Amino acid sequence: MPAREYDGGMDSLDLQVLAQARDWRRQGNAVWLVTVIETWGSAPRPPGALLAMREDGQVAGSVSGGCVEDDLIDRVRKGERVGKPSLVAYGVTKEEAARFGLPCGGNLRLVQEPLGDVGWIDAVLERTGRHELVARVLDLESGAVRIEAASRGDAFAFDGKQLRALFGPRWRMLVIGAGQLSRALAQMALGLDFEVTVCDPREEYHLTWDVPGTLFSKAMPDDLAIEMQLDPHTAVVAVTHDPKLDDLVLLEALKSPAFYVGALGSRGNTAKRKERLALFDLSAAEIARLHGPIGLDIGSRTPAEIAVSILAEIVAVRNGVALKQKKPVPAAA
Repeated sequence: MPAREYDGGMDSLDLQVLAQARDWRRQGNAVWLVTVIETWGSAPRPPGALLAMREDGQVAGSVSGGCVEDDLIDRVRKGERVGKPSLVAYGVTKEEAARFGLPCGGNLRLVQEPLGDVGWIDAVLERTGRHELVARVLDLESGAVRIEAASRGDAFAFDGKQLRALFGPRWRMLVIGAGQLSRALAQMALGLDFEVTVCDPREEYHLTWDVPGTLFSKAMPDDLAIEMQLDPHTAVVAVTHDPKLDDLVLLEALKSPAFYVGALGSRGNTAKRKERLALFDLSAAEIARLHGPIGLDIGSRTPAEIAVSILAEIVAVRNGVALKQKKPVPAAA
């Protein structure tokens, strides 16, 4: 899939699993969906993680990273056919946890359900394509599914009778600049299930951008930031080295609820940038939100290594983890 002009939406990994399940079903295959509903200990996949499984054992997605999938596939191949939504538990004992590769005695509860009518998947794909966040509600007793609107503050939920899972772009990343570093950053961020939008109005850059799965905009960075309505699920990364572009987006992003705002540059350049930003209508607290120099200190030198350091910092901020691996601020002379 080529890079696309900015249109407000794109598929997430969960949506790809649903699309594959729908296609298998329409080809006449029996298909089951398996959803993680609860974990304890160090189970490797979070609630809401999704797996689609075909009758011949082909799978899309993951609920454990491998070992539990192997058992589910083995059951299907041996003729086990779940006819209604059913609960499945793994790792109840330490011996089972070791057998299924759940570290530190982790436990995993799943809902396994047969996929019948796939019309609801079409609805999910259509609505998320319009940049909507939707919830799929499954009634375990009847197997009925309904789709309803959701908001970014919602979370996966299971009360023993109903399962409510979210689909659609939840975490977004706006990258300013379409150079070599941006290419590495975008490719890695897609793997972390970010919706990635790259913005660069410079013709020599936007003509050569071709990273599959990303959205591309030739708008001015500040205009695009306003259009995107940056929210607490959005990260903004400015890496053009051109103050005329980077500072434009920072003026909007630092006033927004974006959970992460960072800009490439040395400590000296970052200090100068903050002095420039102070000339505009930004408070000291807003300017202090800027992550710069960007990324964690892992000795990065190549574009790929720098991208790793930036993404590591973004994930740490998103997860509320203290940024201990930062370059120390030099003592005052």
